[in-house]
Amino acid sequence: MNSNWQSQMQIWCGGVIVFGLVLIGGAFDATSAGVYALFGILDGPGPITWEPALRFSLALMGAVTLGWGATVLAVVRATGAMPQAAAAAMWRGITIALLLWFVVDSGLSVATGFWRNALSNTVLIGWYLLLMRRSAATGAASAA
Repeated sequence: MNSNWQSQMQIWCGGVIVFGLVLIGGAFDATSAGVYALFGILDGPGPITWEPALRFSLALMGAVTLGWGATVLAVVRATGAMPQAAAAAMWRGITIALLLWFVVDSGLSVATGFWRNALSNTVLIGWYLLLMRRSAATGAASAA
């Protein structure tokens, strides 16, 4: 496995994991500074009402995002030891899952007035696809 590609993928996963931790922080007022800043940047269509359901949703989304980043990180580490065909199949599946996330999350972000979130999603998916393109050129993601 190309160590430069693996390092870049680990940084990508780290960014996803940190974002998950920021969302988890929204569960409690004392740990919400990152989420307050995030909502300030997203500048949605109205004021945010900090009700228990919102805090639960943020914590749940954060946990899922944290798990998503950790899962892709595990795949980054494991595919180097897999046969090339298995690694390629794994990355195709991860890529399809990420494209599905991108379409649904970005579409709903725009539909609910938080269109700026679609911009950050575009950066994240673009970065991922660039890394995948580089891996295809070098064989980094599937090299055993």
